[in-house]
Amino acid sequence: MHDLDERPQHGRRIDIGSLEAFDRFAAQAGSMRGWRIQDVDLRERAAELERLDGSGALLLGADLPAGAKERLVGQGALVFDDVPEVPFNAYRSTLYAPDDLVAGIDDGYPSSFDARVYAWSRTRHHDIAHTLAAALHDHSIDDALTEWVQGKVIVGIMGGHALRRDSPEYRQAAHLAHGLARAGRVVATGGGPGAMEAGNLGARAVRCSSDELDAAIDELAAVPSFHGSIPEWIDSARRVAARVGDGVSLGIPTWHYGHEPPNSFATSIAKYFQNSVREDILLRVANGGVVVLPGGGGTVQEIFQDACENSYAEDGAWAPLVLLGTRFWTETLPAWPLLQAVMRDRPGAVGIACVETPADAVAAIAAFEPGARASGL
Repeated sequence: MHDLDERPQHGRRIDIGSLEAFDRFAAQAGSMRGWRIQDVDLRERAAELERLDGSGALLLGADLPAGAKERLVGQGALVFDDVPEVPFNAYRSTLYAPDDLVAGIDDGYPSSFDARVYAWSRTRHHDIAHTLAAALHDHSIDDALTEWVQGKVIVGIMGGHALRRDSPEYRQAAHLAHGLARAGRVVATGGGPGAMEAGNLGARAVRCSSDELDAAIDELAAVPSFHGSIPEWIDSARRVAARVGDGVSLGIPTWHYGHEPPNSFATSIAKYFQNSVREDILLRVANGGVVVLPGGGGTVQEIFQDACENSYAEDGAWAPLVLLGTRFWTETLPAWPLLQAVMRDRPGAVGIACVETPADAVAAIAAFEPGARASGL
């Protein structure tokens, strides 16, 4: 939730996700009926809260001055406190930035926010409070992501997580994303290492030349994998990220694979607990299409998960699905013939392609303008 949710509201509902938005509305109102206040520090707003009638308001994880909670509840407000004994904010109102996830890494990766949340997720078992906290967190990320995607043409890049930075395939993935970003598309990946990191790197470096992107990849290749030293892998990425620019891209990782660190090149990160939710959302936000690089079973699953939606889509409601690597997708893992069969006689059949080069993939994506499949969740 940002300052003010500008999407159409049902009735008189006002979503407030910042102190500035609260002040703006409080200055003109005598009642908080219909207000949804999420993750806002109101401890310095005792006078305003004293004046406003809380009946019909909903406060999620808001910090309140002494006595305010009791007064608001007495007036008819619903006030949800932070969930105790969890290492994250269940009511987070914005997506993560890379530095949010690695906060604390100076004391070792196990001390980072990301690693501590992953460790918690592995030990929470079936405690109902913990299950509720994870669900509330993922709902909050959903809400923030729904706002973030508005007005953007987003292209998903899918591919293997095991690509090393010193591999030709990593370089190819980075140049693919670089081309998509230069074509005005916003790149979205699974937010992890391998092809995902390469995709976010290429998009971040949109203002760099191809040679400058190659130089950045060469620098990263000195730490080819996160295996053995996650802090060194992250530090090398943060140095490169600070230099190549701030081209916008999205990462959607999950703590289900929390042993893999998030990459540092996505400018906004929607990290989930539920992997099944995350996989569905990654494909759904890709209103500008999907490019699939060589990968394993998970990548093949993503191809046909997207193909399922496209195969039932009406004319104008599909988005392109492009497989990059003709030999791989026709011989090594022959998904292309099956994809052709699935899409045969469907309106979206004109949007599938199997190509050999990143430039061909960019051209196939750039020829498409999103229609009925608008960006959103």
